[in-house]
Amino acid sequence: MPEKIRIIIDDKEIEGELFDTECAKKILMALPIESDINEWGDEFYFSIGVKIPLDNTATKKVKIGDIGYWPPGEALAIFFGKTPLSKDEEPVPASEVNLVGKLIDNPDLLKSLKGARKIKIEKK
Repeated sequence: MPEKIRIIIDDKEIEGELFDTECAKKILMALPIESDINEWGDEFYFSIGVKIPLDNTATKKVKIGDIGYWPPGEALAIFFGKTPLSKDEEPVPASEVNLVGKLIDNPDLLKSLKGARKIKIEKK
């Protein structure tokens, strides 16, 4: 069963959920996580200090609102719009990510938070 999470950026809270996968469960066990935010187009990614290989959810086909785990950076990626590799409005990650969750709140909320420095993810 998916587990609800709270994403906190600049005192704004955004609700999401982590799926019932092995990768997502390992991330859930590491919560709460606080990290510096990196931006790549309309994608926030940030190191979570959890090392997990690609799994059967690994893909480069993500949608706006998806949350992926990116093994090369030991990072979570939250997709909320176009990235530098996009050919249309859909985001395209730099390389494959494990799909671990999705935003429940409107992903457009993240566009107003670009330039933020810190992110915190915790269980709801």
